Amino acid sequence: MKPNEKRPLAGTRILVGRARHQAGSLSVALRGLGASVIEIPFIEIRKPASFQPLDDALNNLRTYDWLILTSVNGVEAMWQRLRRHRIPKTKLKHLQIAAIGPATKKAIVKHGLKVKMVPEEYVAESVVKSLRDKVNGKRVLLIRAKVARDVIPEELRAAGAAVDVVEAYETVVPEKSRARLHALMKNAARRPHVVTFTSSSTVRNFAELLGPARAASLKSIQFASIGPVTSATLRELNLPVAIEAREFTMGGLIRAILLARYAVPSA
Repeated sequence: MKPNEKRPLAGTRILVGRARHQAGSLSVALRGLGASVIEIPFIEIRKPASFQPLDDALNNLRTYDWLILTSVNGVEAMWQRLRRHRIPKTKLKHLQIAAIGPATKKAIVKHGLKVKMVPEEYVAESVVKSLRDKVNGKRVLLIRAKVARDVIPEELRAAGAAVDVVEAYETVVPEKSRARLHALMKNAARRPHVVTFTSSSTVRNFAELLGPARAASLKSIQFASIGPVTSATLRELNLPVAIEAREFTMGGLIRAILLARYAVPSA
C-alpha cells in the first residue's frame, strides 16, 4: 500500500514492545499515521522486593537537597508511597528536582511540584553534565529502577555529592510474551517491518524472549531505537540499528521512523 500525506505509515507493521500500561500513547500515534501496530510487551513493571529503602528515604526528605527522577514509573511509585505514609507534598517543596525527559517532568508537575532541571539530552550523561557543578557538598536522592546504569551516582559522587540510590520498581521479562513473539516472527505475513525499543531493558528482554535461534526471523526487520544508549545495547547484542531518534522522546522516535521509512522531513 502506497503511503499518503495523512497516513504516511500505511502498510507498515510496527511492533511496540513497551510495558502494557505504557504502550498506548505510542501505539495511538503510530496508528494515527496509518501503521498497523502490534503490541507485545518486552518488559513488565513490578514492585521491588521491599519498599523499605524508598520509604526510609521519603521519611527523611528534609535531609536531601536534590531529588532525581529518571522515569514516569519512578514518579508514580514514589507518589504511591508518599500517599501510603501520608507524607504531604509540602515536604518536597525545598528540594531541587531533576527529571530525565519531558514525560518524567510532566508526571512530576502533574502532582503540583516544580522541576528545576531537565537535561538537554534525556540520558544519564546529560544529567551529570547539568548537575556536576551544582552538587558539591549536597545530598542527592536518586529514585530509579532496580537495574539501571550507575553513571549518575558514580559521577555525582565524584563531583562531591552524597548520593543515595533507592529502587522504586523493577523490570522483568514478561513470560506471557514469549509464545506470542515466537509465533509472530515465524509468520512472514504478519512479521513486523519495524520493532521499536524505548530502553536498554526492552532490548535485552526482546533478545531473551526471542532466544538464540532468531537470525532467520529478523531478516528485513528495521530496529528503531529511542536514543544512543538503547542503540548501544542493540549493537552489543548484534542487532543492527536501522533507526535512531535524534530527540530521545516518543515523538522523536516516531519522527525517526517516518524519516527512515519514507524520507519524511523531521520539522
